[in-house]
Amino acid sequence: MKNLTFKKKSKFIEFIGEKFIAVNAFVALAAVLLIFIFIFKEALPIFYDEYIQEEVTIEKMIVKQAFAEGREAKFSWQPNSDNPRYSLLPLFIGTLKASIIAMLFAIPLGVGGAIYSSQFASKRMREIIKPAIEMLSGIPSVVLGFFALIVLATFLQNTFGFTYRLNSINAGIALGLTVIPLIFTISEDALTSVPGSLADAALALGANKWQVTSTVILPAALPGIAAGIVLGFGRAIGETMIVLMASGNAAIVSSAFTDSIRTFSATIASELAEVVFGSAHYSVLFFLGSLLFLFTFIINMTGDIVLIRLKEKLQGGK
Repeated sequence: MKNLTFKKKSKFIEFIGEKFIAVNAFVALAAVLLIFIFIFKEALPIFYDEYIQEEVTIEKMIVKQAFAEGREAKFSWQPNSDNPRYSLLPLFIGTLKASIIAMLFAIPLGVGGAIYSSQFASKRMREIIKPAIEMLSGIPSVVLGFFALIVLATFLQNTFGFTYRLNSINAGIALGLTVIPLIFTISEDALTSVPGSLADAALALGANKWQVTSTVILPAALPGIAAGIVLGFGRAIGETMIVLMASGNAAIVSSAFTDSIRTFSATIASELAEVVFGSAHYSVLFFLGSLLFLFTFIINMTGDIVLIRLKEKLQGGK
């Protein structure tokens, strides 16, 4: 074989290259920190401004009075009424319901598709399935929201007889379509990164392909699959356009998944452009943004930690 030779580069060029990469990394980190500082700064008046605190605490007073009188407490989001109410409970429940439906829809399809593609599909079939599923991530969320609004909502109502055409199930399924590629990609990478020697040893002992997958491959790849699920959950919580178009935007407290909902992100997107600068409504919206930022940051960090643990496990680290 022909020996490979590399042209020696100057140390100055290497130094510039290293510093350029380091600067890019620090700029990205600084941008994230500055965004968080700005969002949190705009939300701070909730904690010290007396006028804003007075408006925000009206909801607490109404709820306490209802409990004291033995009535059912009604939590509501009505920032533009004569008596503004800023209960976050309906928005939190709506966000949670949409995310749960999305994960229930996306996990079986994403993980199942990854198992089939990595363990059972032929090479030609894998070359078709993998790009087709990953292509979903390239579809704009507004297009999926429009599809859920016009097509999916009508289909679900006609099939199951839902009272409300736009509800958490409709929004959750549309959200699931955006989460499937993320779960599929990470899960397949985890499954294919399992050392082939483990599967070969199980096959040598007489196990069939499914037994090898279920008893050897899946347990070894479980941390990576869990990381994909966690990251998918973070994506579902932070999605905006789909829930804005397909959820019905009703800020109500309800345990029924067939009712309309409203999420944190949809509330920010629909109200921030018209809110009065410096008002209580303005500060509460930025507080919602801070909560979303913290939720997604914690969830993504959890997913990254799980992925690191997976790599250490497969490489024989502690």
